[in-house]
Amino acid sequence: MKLVTYRRDGAEAVGVLRKDGAALLPLPAPDMNTLIETMTLDQVRAAAEAAEKAGAAVPLTEAELLAPIPRPRQDIVCLGMNYMDHLKEAAHYNAEAFAKEKPVAVYFSKRVSQAVAPGGFIESHADIVERLDYEVELGVILGKIAKNVKAGEAGDYIFGYTVLNDVSARDVQTGHKQWYFGKGMDGFTPMGPWIVTADEIPFPPALRISSTVNGEPRQDSNTAFFINTISDVLEELTAGMTLLPATIIATGTPAGVGMGFDPPKFLKPGDVVECSIEGIGTIRNEVR
Repeated sequence: MKLVTYRRDGAEAVGVLRKDGAALLPLPAPDMNTLIETMTLDQVRAAAEAAEKAGAAVPLTEAELLAPIPRPRQDIVCLGMNYMDHLKEAAHYNAEAFAKEKPVAVYFSKRVSQAVAPGGFIESHADIVERLDYEVELGVILGKIAKNVKAGEAGDYIFGYTVLNDVSARDVQTGHKQWYFGKGMDGFTPMGPWIVTADEIPFPPALRISSTVNGEPRQDSNTAFFINTISDVLEELTAGMTLLPATIIATGTPAGVGMGFDPPKFLKPGDVVECSIEGIGTIRNEVR
């Protein structure tokens, strides 16, 4: 199933994208956080079927897709430098800021007061940012409370997957010598176009992941190339912290980001970034 958050007649709602892609089937939950926390996939499926039978389908042309989780309840948990090729390009750009001497996971959090819709705008923050960059990432969404998870059980905790663009202000990121501000500004988290439920994608996911800027190919890799796997990350994190339902984990980005080019290719207003993941979809966002 593909689960969406959408706006119609000024009101937000959640639903399932019908298999033909032409309509949305409304679901009885006030928002996606609540849906994930309170409904099983079987209940979601049954509710969608009931909406179809009741003639309640909403034509996709009458709805505006929003980020599937517009307002995460907690900061997004992010992995830094989780592809070897990106680790190398980051170290080449700034060895001091992106040094990674051991193969341990690099964690940071991303502040998201309002996630950007799949067709929304990336804010350039041109008054304080000169080096704006993009990072296509697989977003992993948890479906239940995760504490002391063993790696072999990790797949049981995943609700679904989405596409995420970890927009980054490289000058702010490296200037502060920490990543929170440079990655957590308003408009820095495009997400969507929906959540594909975990039963649709074999675990662990091995999916092509790519990005373009103004139609020019930039990133092209596969989520099979994680340095630190989803299973290992869940086991390590939940040994020391409790992760709640609807927690989003951004799993890192492959090579091809703007800072990896010589000279770098940073974003500017008017640029269009497309981030795609096989089996999930594409988000398209313009910088303004």
